[in-house]
Amino acid sequence: MVFASLSAEETEQLASTFAAALEPGDVVTVAGELGAGKTTFVRGACRALGVEGPVTSPTFTIGHRYQGRVTVSHLDLYRYQGVSAAEWGDLEPYFPDAVVFVEWPEAGAGMLPSPRARVSIEHDDGTRRRITIENSDAILLDQLTRAHTRP
Repeated sequence: MVFASLSAEETEQLASTFAAALEPGDVVTVAGELGAGKTTFVRGACRALGVEGPVTSPTFTIGHRYQGRVTVSHLDLYRYQGVSAAEWGDLEPYFPDAVVFVEWPEAGAGMLPSPRARVSIEHDDGTRRRITIENSDAILLDQLTRAHTRP
């Protein structure tokens, strides 16, 4: 499904609606170029999952863990060329019993668990973003369709 967002607030609202159906064990990849709004999307999802504090990009720390009504892990693989078996050992603890969002997932190809959903965010024009959510979950898609219109 493809959605349009005209602001950070709209991106966060879409992510919040999307995240309402997520549960521990779910992995969501979030791809897009620098400045596309990946962390903004994750922030909106975290709010829906009960995270109240700041949600920031983990580019330099690789991962953050947040406590809400569920545990949320937020990984950023931007600094990786690829994830080796040894590096996977550093990332693996973020996955058990958490909803996990992975920015720059292409670096983890072949190592990451299968995602429940794939999110791609692109600059459309100016401040407009095109957000594509790939998922075959009927409940999730129904929630998104009811709450948001396609561009």
